[in-house]
Amino acid sequence: LPQHLVNLVATAQEEAQQSRQQLQAQRQERTISLLPHARARQDGERWASALQRAQREALEREATRGAEQARQQELIRDMKGRLLELLREKDALWQKTEGIDTPMPSPAPRDVGLCTRCHKDFRLLSRRYNCRLCQGKVCHACSVDVGKQGRCCLLCYQQRHPQAT
Repeated sequence: LPQHLVNLVATAQEEAQQSRQQLQAQRQERTISLLPHARARQDGERWASALQRAQREALEREATRGAEQARQQELIRDMKGRLLELLREKDALWQKTEGIDTPMPSPAPRDVGLCTRCHKDFRLLSRRYNCRLCQGKVCHACSVDVGKQGRCCLLCYQQRHPQAT
């Protein structure tokens, strides 16, 4: 009987040892199989935080773009208002000048040191031109370059080319 019990105890110890080895192998397999899950969880958390950061940045850009767009629309509205003001002013000036006839060019003054039109002194920096039509002495501001013919005063040019005014 004792031998039989000793065999049973030895068999039980052997089975217990095998069970422990199987349990340890299963624990190692479980640990190894959990590593990719842990990495995947960490990657998922990283991607989620990156997504949240990108969404925040997109919202900030959208807010900035909206503010810029509103500022540009206000600027356009102001420019349109100013354009309307200028058109009204131009129309008012045109109506005031509509009945004015252009006078005949006056003869050249005897003093050749003054412009025929604006009576400005000819000096070192203001050049004198001869009008090719009325022979008056005019400054650069009061003359028009008509190409190969030379220069003529604004008044003669307007009379010869009424569509240019």
